[in-house]
Amino acid sequence: MKSFAIAAGALAVAAFAWHAAPSFAETTRRVPAPTVDLAPASATTATAVFAGGCFWGVQGVFQRVDGVSNALSGYAGGEARTARYDEVGSGRTGHAEAVRISYDPRKVSYGKLLQIYFSVAHDPTQLNRQGPDTGPQYRSTVFAENAEQARIANAYIAQLNQAKAFGKPLATTVEVSKSFYAAEDYHQDYLTLHPNQPYIAINDLPKIDDLKKLFPESYKTTPSLVRAAKAS
Repeated sequence: MKSFAIAAGALAVAAFAWHAAPSFAETTRRVPAPTVDLAPASATTATAVFAGGCFWGVQGVFQRVDGVSNALSGYAGGEARTARYDEVGSGRTGHAEAVRISYDPRKVSYGKLLQIYFSVAHDPTQLNRQGPDTGPQYRSTVFAENAEQARIANAYIAQLNQAKAFGKPLATTVEVSKSFYAAEDYHQDYLTLHPNQPYIAINDLPKIDDLKKLFPESYKTTPSLVRAAKAS
């Protein structure tokens, strides 16, 4: 759907998106915090990689989380040679659209990022789809950078399933030690740069409102943009 959005223009996207949105409307909720989390670290910067459908919306959410210094849209799960938008869109590369989050663990924990990821960034019960977008490239996956992140993520998924937090099992998978590749420049900061684009307005801007409403303690009004980080 997103390739169509870029190529066909706002009018055609609007007609498609308005038709699709009611069928796939996401229900957001603040799920319980994880009972286990990474131990506090002395480091000032850590990274986490999450995939949850279109990276435009996931990036937009985490750019507005206090303690996050950068959120970069990209691809994870496949090989470097296929980490391109036109190939990933085929659904045959093993990649998922993903976001690499750089954060200060003294301000926001890995567990808190996971809580936001499951609560507002996407619907973790959808298998190989998210809203109007379908295919394994839109899967719900935590790309753990090490065994400890994988342990925390798996424990949290089990916790949410046991609590029946979503009323049905999560489709989220955990993949360990997969390389991340930055997406093309025109995908970066897409939500902020194109707030009136129909796909963004229908599918992604509500996630920002949900973040502000459900996690007011973590919400920041000024997003940490990729282009600002490059300019500094």
